[in-house]
Amino acid sequence: MDDPTNVPVEGGAPVPAPAPPTVALEAMADGTHVVSLTVNGTACRLTVPANAILLDALRDQLHLTGTKKGCDHGQCGACTLIVNGVTVNSCLSLAVMHDGDDILTIEGLSSGGALHPVQQAFWDHDAYQCGYCTAGQMMSAVGVLQDKRIPADDASVREAMSGNICRCGAYRNIVTAIQDARAKRTGSA
Repeated sequence: MDDPTNVPVEGGAPVPAPAPPTVALEAMADGTHVVSLTVNGTACRLTVPANAILLDALRDQLHLTGTKKGCDHGQCGACTLIVNGVTVNSCLSLAVMHDGDDILTIEGLSSGGALHPVQQAFWDHDAYQCGYCTAGQMMSAVGVLQDKRIPADDASVREAMSGNICRCGAYRNIVTAIQDARAKRTGSA
């Protein structure tokens, strides 16, 4: 039987699998942990229980309530954030997993009182109805526009955004807004 700790390489010679990364978190006597994050450009230290999800830590401790709690199962996208440049469903991420990470929430998108191009495009194209999903939709849209692997056609954008549910059905306007933000960013508008 093969040893699961060895990984075959070219030529068939096994090599030891790399050790899993270890995270050195400051544990408190009560079982909580101190987590250091950079949230919207600001360094933060949070004391969280080991089972606290990132969404709750940001909402409850930092009072960043723009990110919404929808399904708590990673199926609706309302809780989408950008962590180290990648979109993440924050309802599925333990806060302790993000020690040292750079996190961008909807509150951090605008700059100097000016809306981010995606925020402006959502406004211009009425890409929201009730607004509950809007923060997650916008964060996913920013992630789509930053990801060079996602083609620019409408079908690819719809597929990339498929993890975000809009119960009001503003999908057409959301895709239009994303494409408008892309065009303005690339100068083709």
